[in-house]
Amino acid sequence: MIELLQNIGLFIFLYMTLFFVVSLILKDASIVDIAWGIGFIVVSWTSLLIKGYSVTLLILCITVSIWGLRLSWHILRRKLKDPHEDFRYAAWRKDWGKSFLWRSFLQVFMLQGVIMLLISLPIIAAANTQVLGWNITLIIGLGVWLTGFSCESVADYQLAIFKKNTAHKGKIMMSGLWKYSRHPNYFGESVLWWGIWIMTLSASGSWWTVASPALLTYSLLFVSGVPMLERKYEGNQEFEVYKKRTSMFIPWFIKSSS
Repeated sequence: MIELLQNIGLFIFLYMTLFFVVSLILKDASIVDIAWGIGFIVVSWTSLLIKGYSVTLLILCITVSIWGLRLSWHILRRKLKDPHEDFRYAAWRKDWGKSFLWRSFLQVFMLQGVIMLLISLPIIAAANTQVLGWNITLIIGLGVWLTGFSCESVADYQLAIFKKNTAHKGKIMMSGLWKYSRHPNYFGESVLWWGIWIMTLSASGSWWTVASPALLTYSLLFVSGVPMLERKYEGNQEFEVYKKRTSMFIPWFIKSSS
Protein backbone atom coordinates (compact mmCIF):
# COMPACT_ATOMS: atom_id res chain seq x y z
CA MET A 1 0.00 0.00 0.00
CA ILE A 2 2.92 2.33 0.75
CA GLU A 3 4.12 2.15 -2.86
CA LEU A 4 0.65 2.95 -4.20
CA LEU A 5 0.33 5.80 -1.70
CA GLN A 6 3.66 7.23 -2.87
CA ASN A 7 2.67 6.98 -6.54
CA ILE A 8 -0.68 8.66 -5.94
CA GLY A 9 1.01 11.32 -3.80
CA LEU A 10 3.49 12.11 -6.58
CA PHE A 11 0.69 12.31 -9.12
CA ILE A 12 -1.31 14.72 -6.94
CA PHE A 13 1.77 16.92 -6.45
CA LEU A 14 2.33 17.19 -10.21
CA TYR A 15 -1.39 17.61 -10.90
CA MET A 16 -1.82 20.46 -8.41
CA THR A 17 1.43 22.11 -9.55
CA LEU A 18 0.06 22.14 -13.11
CA PHE A 19 -3.14 23.85 -11.97
CA PHE A 20 -1.06 26.30 -9.93
CA VAL A 21 0.82 27.31 -13.10
CA VAL A 22 -2.49 27.73 -14.92
CA SER A 23 -3.77 29.89 -12.05
CA LEU A 24 -0.76 32.20 -12.46
CA ILE A 25 -1.49 32.57 -16.17
CA LEU A 26 -5.18 33.27 -15.55
CA LYS A 27 -4.52 35.25 -12.35
CA ASP A 28 -7.28 33.21 -10.73
CA ALA A 29 -6.49 30.84 -7.86
CA SER A 30 -10.11 29.72 -7.62
CA ILE A 31 -9.60 27.28 -10.51
CA VAL A 32 -8.34 24.94 -7.79
CA ASP A 33 -12.02 24.26 -7.09
CA ILE A 34 -12.37 22.84 -10.61
CA ALA A 35 -9.25 20.72 -10.08
CA TRP A 36 -10.72 19.26 -6.89
CA GLY A 37 -13.38 16.96 -8.33
CA ILE A 38 -11.38 15.93 -11.40
CA GLY A 39 -8.39 15.04 -9.23
CA PHE A 40 -10.32 12.35 -7.35
CA ILE A 41 -11.49 10.85 -10.64
CA VAL A 42 -7.92 10.44 -11.88
CA VAL A 43 -6.76 9.12 -8.49
CA SER A 44 -9.47 6.44 -8.41
CA TRP A 45 -8.96 5.20 -11.99
CA THR A 46 -5.17 5.34 -11.61
CA SER A 47 -5.49 3.13 -8.52
CA LEU A 48 -7.56 0.63 -10.52
CA LEU A 49 -5.07 0.59 -13.40
CA ILE A 50 -2.12 0.05 -11.06
CA LYS A 51 -3.65 -2.56 -8.74
CA GLY A 52 -6.19 -4.28 -10.96
CA TYR A 53 -9.95 -4.88 -11.07
CA SER A 54 -12.32 -5.56 -8.20
CA VAL A 55 -16.07 -4.98 -8.00
CA THR A 56 -15.72 -2.57 -5.08
CA LEU A 57 -12.95 -0.55 -6.72
CA LEU A 58 -14.88 -0.32 -9.98
CA ILE A 59 -17.99 0.91 -8.13
CA LEU A 60 -15.80 3.44 -6.31
CA CYS A 61 -14.35 4.67 -9.61
CA ILE A 62 -17.82 5.06 -11.11
CA THR A 63 -19.35 6.85 -8.11
CA VAL A 64 -16.35 9.14 -7.67
CA SER A 65 -16.43 9.95 -11.39
CA ILE A 66 -20.14 10.81 -11.30
CA TRP A 67 -19.60 13.06 -8.27
CA GLY A 68 -16.38 14.65 -9.56
CA LEU A 69 -17.67 15.39 -13.06
CA ARG A 70 -20.89 16.92 -11.77
CA LEU A 71 -19.07 19.07 -9.21
CA SER A 72 -16.35 20.27 -11.58
CA TRP A 73 -18.86 21.01 -14.34
CA HIS A 74 -21.07 22.90 -11.87
CA ILE A 75 -18.13 25.07 -10.80
CA LEU A 76 -16.82 25.52 -14.37
CA ARG A 77 -20.26 26.57 -15.61
CA ARG A 78 -20.50 29.11 -12.80
CA LYS A 79 -17.00 30.33 -13.66
CA LEU A 80 -17.91 30.79 -17.34
CA LYS A 81 -20.87 32.96 -16.34
CA ASP A 82 -18.82 34.97 -13.85
CA PRO A 83 -15.07 34.81 -14.63
CA HIS A 84 -14.07 36.80 -11.53
CA GLU A 85 -11.95 35.10 -8.90
CA ASP A 86 -14.03 33.57 -6.10
CA PHE A 87 -14.40 35.92 -3.11
CA ARG A 88 -12.40 33.62 -0.80
CA TYR A 89 -9.29 33.59 -2.98
CA ALA A 90 -9.68 37.26 -3.88
CA ALA A 91 -9.64 38.09 -0.17
CA TRP A 92 -6.48 36.04 0.35
CA ARG A 93 -4.85 37.70 -2.67
CA LYS A 94 -5.52 41.07 -1.05
CA ASP A 95 -4.47 40.04 2.46
CA TRP A 96 -1.31 38.17 1.44
CA GLY A 97 -0.06 40.87 -0.92
CA LYS A 98 3.39 40.16 -2.37
CA SER A 99 3.57 36.77 -0.65
CA PHE A 100 0.46 35.54 -2.47
CA LEU A 101 2.44 33.57 -5.09
CA TRP A 102 4.20 31.19 -2.73
CA ARG A 103 1.42 31.18 -0.15
CA SER A 104 -1.17 30.24 -2.76
CA PHE A 105 1.12 27.43 -3.93
CA LEU A 106 1.57 26.06 -0.40
CA GLN A 107 -1.65 27.04 1.40
CA VAL A 108 -4.09 26.61 -1.47
CA PHE A 109 -2.81 24.13 -4.05
CA MET A 110 -0.43 21.96 -2.01
CA LEU A 111 -2.67 21.97 1.06
CA GLN A 112 -5.64 20.86 -1.03
CA GLY A 113 -3.37 18.26 -2.60
CA VAL A 114 -2.53 16.82 0.82
CA ILE A 115 -6.21 16.84 1.76
CA MET A 116 -7.04 15.13 -1.56
CA LEU A 117 -4.54 12.39 -0.75
CA LEU A 118 -5.95 11.88 2.76
CA ILE A 119 -9.55 11.81 1.56
CA SER A 120 -8.54 9.28 -1.12
CA LEU A 121 -7.34 6.81 1.54
CA PRO A 122 -10.44 4.54 1.38
CA ILE A 123 -10.02 4.24 -2.39
CA ILE A 124 -6.31 3.44 -2.03
CA ALA A 125 -7.06 0.88 0.70
CA ALA A 126 -9.69 -0.80 -1.48
CA ALA A 127 -7.27 -0.89 -4.42
CA ASN A 128 -4.71 -2.62 -2.23
CA THR A 129 -7.12 -5.51 -1.51
CA GLN A 130 -7.24 -7.83 -4.50
CA VAL A 131 -10.61 -9.56 -4.08
CA LEU A 132 -13.61 -7.40 -3.17
CA GLY A 133 -16.92 -8.59 -4.59
CA TRP A 134 -20.50 -7.60 -3.82
CA ASN A 135 -21.11 -7.49 -0.06
CA ILE A 136 -23.40 -5.85 2.48
CA THR A 137 -21.10 -2.90 3.26
CA LEU A 138 -20.76 -2.12 -0.45
CA ILE A 139 -24.55 -2.08 -0.87
CA ILE A 140 -25.15 0.02 2.27
CA GLY A 141 -22.37 2.42 1.33
CA LEU A 142 -23.76 2.78 -2.18
CA GLY A 143 -27.14 3.72 -0.69
CA VAL A 144 -25.55 6.30 1.60
CA TRP A 145 -23.54 7.70 -1.33
CA LEU A 146 -26.67 8.00 -3.46
CA THR A 147 -28.46 9.86 -0.65
CA GLY A 148 -25.61 12.33 -0.26
CA PHE A 149 -25.08 12.80 -3.98
CA SER A 150 -28.80 13.47 -4.52
CA CYS A 151 -28.84 16.01 -1.70
CA GLU A 152 -25.78 17.88 -3.00
CA SER A 153 -26.98 17.85 -6.62
CA VAL A 154 -30.52 19.00 -5.84
CA ALA A 155 -29.27 21.74 -3.48
CA ASP A 156 -26.81 23.07 -6.07
CA TYR A 157 -29.50 22.99 -8.76
CA GLN A 158 -32.03 24.81 -6.57
CA LEU A 159 -29.48 27.49 -5.69
CA ALA A 160 -28.46 27.94 -9.34
CA ILE A 161 -32.10 28.43 -10.39
CA PHE A 162 -32.63 30.89 -7.53
CA LYS A 163 -29.57 32.96 -8.48
CA LYS A 164 -30.52 32.91 -12.15
CA ASN A 165 -33.49 35.15 -11.34
CA THR A 166 -32.13 38.73 -11.26
CA ALA A 167 -34.90 39.68 -8.82
CA HIS A 168 -33.15 37.50 -6.22
CA LYS A 169 -29.82 39.36 -6.39
CA GLY A 170 -28.52 39.93 -2.86
CA LYS A 171 -31.27 37.77 -1.34
CA ILE A 172 -30.95 34.56 0.67
CA MET A 173 -32.16 31.21 -0.66
CA MET A 174 -34.71 29.85 1.85
CA SER A 175 -36.77 27.34 -0.12
CA GLY A 176 -36.38 23.71 -1.19
CA LEU A 177 -33.65 21.90 0.73
CA TRP A 178 -32.36 25.30 1.84
CA LYS A 179 -35.45 25.65 4.00
CA TYR A 180 -34.17 22.85 6.24
CA SER A 181 -30.41 23.46 6.15
CA ARG A 182 -28.27 26.53 5.52
CA HIS A 183 -25.73 24.35 3.71
CA PRO A 184 -27.51 21.29 2.26
CA ASN A 185 -24.95 20.97 -0.54
CA TYR A 186 -22.10 20.63 1.96
CA PHE A 187 -24.17 18.19 4.01
CA GLY A 188 -24.71 16.09 0.89
CA GLU A 189 -21.00 16.08 0.06
CA SER A 190 -20.16 14.95 3.58
CA VAL A 191 -22.73 12.13 3.46
CA LEU A 192 -21.57 10.81 0.08
CA TRP A 193 -17.98 10.54 1.30
CA TRP A 194 -19.15 8.63 4.37
CA GLY A 195 -20.87 6.36 1.86
CA ILE A 196 -17.62 5.86 -0.05
CA TRP A 197 -15.87 4.92 3.19
CA ILE A 198 -18.60 2.41 4.11
CA MET A 199 -18.25 0.81 0.66
CA THR A 200 -14.61 -0.01 1.42
CA LEU A 201 -15.12 -1.54 4.88
CA SER A 202 -14.85 -5.07 3.51
CA ALA A 203 -11.23 -4.33 2.61
CA SER A 204 -8.94 -5.92 5.18
CA GLY A 205 -7.86 -3.44 7.88
CA SER A 206 -9.44 -0.43 6.18
CA TRP A 207 -11.42 0.84 9.18
CA TRP A 208 -8.70 3.41 9.97
CA THR A 209 -9.47 5.25 6.72
CA VAL A 210 -12.42 6.75 8.61
CA ALA A 211 -10.01 9.70 8.78
CA SER A 212 -11.09 10.44 5.19
CA PRO A 213 -14.79 11.34 5.69
CA ALA A 214 -14.02 12.72 9.15
CA LEU A 215 -11.46 15.15 7.71
CA LEU A 216 -13.79 16.21 4.90
CA THR A 217 -16.68 16.80 7.30
CA TYR A 218 -14.45 18.73 9.71
CA SER A 219 -13.12 20.87 6.85
CA LEU A 220 -16.62 21.69 5.61
CA LEU A 221 -17.90 22.50 9.10
CA PHE A 222 -14.98 24.39 10.59
CA VAL A 223 -12.47 25.45 7.91
CA SER A 224 -13.24 26.17 4.26
CA GLY A 225 -16.94 25.54 3.81
CA VAL A 226 -19.54 26.74 6.28
CA PRO A 227 -17.44 29.33 8.21
CA MET A 228 -16.36 31.30 5.12
CA LEU A 229 -19.88 31.55 3.72
CA GLU A 230 -21.35 32.41 7.12
CA ARG A 231 -18.83 35.24 7.53
CA LYS A 232 -19.68 36.51 4.05
CA TYR A 233 -23.26 37.20 5.14
CA GLU A 234 -22.51 38.62 8.59
CA GLY A 235 -24.60 41.73 9.18
CA ASN A 236 -27.17 40.76 6.54
CA GLN A 237 -30.50 41.08 8.35
CA GLU A 238 -32.27 38.55 6.11
CA PHE A 239 -29.50 36.03 6.76
CA GLU A 240 -29.60 36.64 10.52
CA VAL A 241 -33.31 35.74 10.57
CA TYR A 242 -32.62 32.71 8.38
CA LYS A 243 -29.74 31.69 10.65
CA LYS A 244 -31.88 31.75 13.80
CA ARG A 245 -34.57 29.45 12.44
CA THR A 246 -32.65 27.11 10.11
CA SER A 247 -30.30 24.25 10.97
CA MET A 248 -26.70 25.00 10.01
CA PHE A 249 -25.77 21.63 8.49
CA ILE A 250 -28.02 18.62 9.06
CA PRO A 251 -31.44 19.21 7.45
CA TRP A 252 -34.06 19.67 10.15
CA PHE A 253 -37.42 21.29 10.76
CA ILE A 254 -37.37 25.08 10.97
CA LYS A 255 -37.37 26.60 14.44
CA SER A 256 -40.32 28.62 15.66
CA SER A 257 -39.87 32.36 15.14
CA SER A 258 -41.23 32.91 18.62
